[in-house]
Amino acid sequence: MNGEPHVLVVAGSDSSGGAGIVRDIETIAAHGLRACVAVTAVTVQTHREAGAVEIMPPSLVAAQMRAALAANDVRAVKIGMLGMARMVSEIASVLRARPDLPVVLDPVLVTSSGGRLLDEDGTAALKQELLPLCRLVTPNWLELAVLAGRPAARGPGQAIEQAGQLLANGRGAVLVKAGHAPLERAGDMLVFRDRPPVHFDAPRLDAAMRGSGCMLSSAVAANLAGGFTLEDAVRAAKARVFAALWENVRPTSTAPGS
Repeated sequence: MNGEPHVLVVAGSDSSGGAGIVRDIETIAAHGLRACVAVTAVTVQTHREAGAVEIMPPSLVAAQMRAALAANDVRAVKIGMLGMARMVSEIASVLRARPDLPVVLDPVLVTSSGGRLLDEDGTAALKQELLPLCRLVTPNWLELAVLAGRPAARGPGQAIEQAGQLLANGRGAVLVKAGHAPLERAGDMLVFRDRPPVHFDAPRLDAAMRGSGCMLSSAVAANLAGGFTLEDAVRAAKARVFAALWENVRPTSTAPGS
């Protein structure tokens, strides 16, 4: 076994390199850790549009995961694009054998325009089989609404209530990302089952950067692999993503705090 600490990334590829596994690997490397992978889908993308998508056989994905876990000292798992219900079930079957591993799930469910990327059967399997195994789930407001089976939340109170629904059968927490929220500021919320939520306040930046969700979830996974508490892992990951977004901010924006 390779004794260096690793994060196992279970996600799809992005031929443009802007998101998916490429973004995950570079984020994990920036934390001084190694990555191993299980590819769930191969996509054809540019930075402006998505083309063909080829979902991998679920049994092959599970085999990739088992091989990665056997070969390396895996300290955390990040999960992204899943594609279908059988994929969810196969991944969950591997994770049940490793309850010691913190799992961070970035639920890639809907496009920014509201189009579904995981069908109803897949979403149901994700809720029933995968969510209970996760240390953290990182939905945006649209994804949170799909998982909760509700209309999109109109404010923080409703979003916290919807996150609480997801925690009813789980042992982890939900980071509600505010990128699609009807809020003036980017107020992400870390919602727990047994204590008050933690609010992360930040200004909205007029920035264009693909893969920010991949970066955030991978950074959290890397921090958990490094021994951080969940709250500290999220706080540090958010600071890294904010810094990356600031580098891509449009010229008309003002510096934080100005």
